[in-house]
Amino acid sequence: MSLAPAIRPVLPLWAAVVTSLVGGAVLDAAYPDIGWWPLAFVGVAFALVSLIGRSVGGALLVGLAFGASFYLIHIVWITRYLGVIPWFALAGVETLFIALGSVLLTLSYRWFPRIWPSRWANLVGLPVLVGGIWTLREQIMGSWPYTGFPWGRLGMSQSESPLAHIVSWVGVSGLTFLMVVFTAAVIEWLRAGRLRDVRSAVPAAVAAVLLVAVPAFPTTDVGTWRVGAVQGNGPSAYFDEREPYEVLNAQIEASQPILEDDLDVLVWPEGGIGYDPLQDAATAAALDGLSERADAPLIVNAATERGDDVFNTSILWTAENGAEQVHDKANPVPMGEYVPDRWFYEAIVPDLIGLIQREYTPGSNPPYFDVDGIGVGLAICFDVIYDDVIWEGARDGAEIYVLQTNNADFRDTDENLQQLAFARMRAVETGRAVVNLSTVGTSQIIDPSGVTLESLPTDTAGAMVLDVPLRTGLTGAVVVGPAVQAILGWGSLAAITALGVVVTVLSRRSPVRTTTAPTPEGAGAGR
Repeated sequence: MSLAPAIRPVLPLWAAVVTSLVGGAVLDAAYPDIGWWPLAFVGVAFALVSLIGRSVGGALLVGLAFGASFYLIHIVWITRYLGVIPWFALAGVETLFIALGSVLLTLSYRWFPRIWPSRWANLVGLPVLVGGIWTLREQIMGSWPYTGFPWGRLGMSQSESPLAHIVSWVGVSGLTFLMVVFTAAVIEWLRAGRLRDVRSAVPAAVAAVLLVAVPAFPTTDVGTWRVGAVQGNGPSAYFDEREPYEVLNAQIEASQPILEDDLDVLVWPEGGIGYDPLQDAATAAALDGLSERADAPLIVNAATERGDDVFNTSILWTAENGAEQVHDKANPVPMGEYVPDRWFYEAIVPDLIGLIQREYTPGSNPPYFDVDGIGVGLAICFDVIYDDVIWEGARDGAEIYVLQTNNADFRDTDENLQQLAFARMRAVETGRAVVNLSTVGTSQIIDPSGVTLESLPTDTAGAMVLDVPLRTGLTGAVVVGPAVQAILGWGSLAAITALGVVVTVLSRRSPVRTTTAPTPEGAGAGR
């Protein structure tokens, strides 16, 4: 067996860098607040075309351009309170991951055709490998360092598209994979230069059918639950000035119009209390009175202390028993809710790190409440972006999700709309209704298909009351999602490693051929 010739770049290096810069910005436009979801495919195409035929150094440069363009735009909301240093730091780390993953994508385009140069191998196998490597990169970014930052996952761009239902079968990672496979397959079809050959378009067409034609995974309707959800719009941001109990009183006041309704549960957002009801008698008494008047249990949230540890805690509260059940946030935000390796970062930016006084401890209790026989899945703020938190709640028996958040630190930015998109995707993924409740907005009740049933305007105190559908039965995503991630992640890593070994061995056995595969007329040779 001998190696086929190496392929040339589709674009000269300068054009690839420009294309990547444009591609990152285009990809960001697929997410809220712009939310033009088809642009996700365009952004991916720009990224992939720029990497074909590159050297390792060229791939790093192109990947840096793409990653910086995307993340500096996508998470600019970080500057709302914290300034440019955290923005550049986080975007820089994510950009580095994008660049390193781009090298693996380039190696996929370099190695796969050299071992399997046939047209069908490149139309089918190469897009699958490219999709797997892209997904592997997302998974690493979403889990490391510390708890990772799975904020810009490609699949999450489709929260309001006709493709969202795919996540109910294979999860967000599976949707990311299929989107990249489709895009890469179209690129290979165009590169093959046989546009009139219908058979060459079959792989891309199959991927398109899988994305569009498969219906949502079914779950079982088991009735409704009358939910009251209150957005108090109190001064709940980190740097807001406030009087004692002002946040709590804002929530109580906004709850007044619905207390006479026949509620099954009353829900408040993250940060809607201000004091620890497990320690503060006045807060506990206020919650007792509210639960008694509403004649319903409360789901509230507060920072709670147990021993030397502080937790970000959701609490099921009743007038009879106080705190009946608690769930502590599983993934406190690094540099936001705690400072890992504080000694190191304080040596670099002591004033900024000094602002973060409270150190939240990761919780280990289930993201689930049993409320009078109704299973409620939970995710506190950014925990909504972690698959395992959502899947655990469903497996524990959740029939509905309550997602509590405090977006007050990011008023007037895209952050709350991006997080709302995650909530919508979780509804579709699990086949469950979601009550996504913020202190200041955006708050919505979303049905299992992702449709908004009720909402509150931002920066406004108000309440929603709705008979929310309950569902049982586990979707494919919940059942096979971990396996999908393992296969796509570890399988892709194993595949690219095996390719590298084979290419290395064959290169030592046979002379290097300098002939290059055909490229579009006028393409440069810069790498």
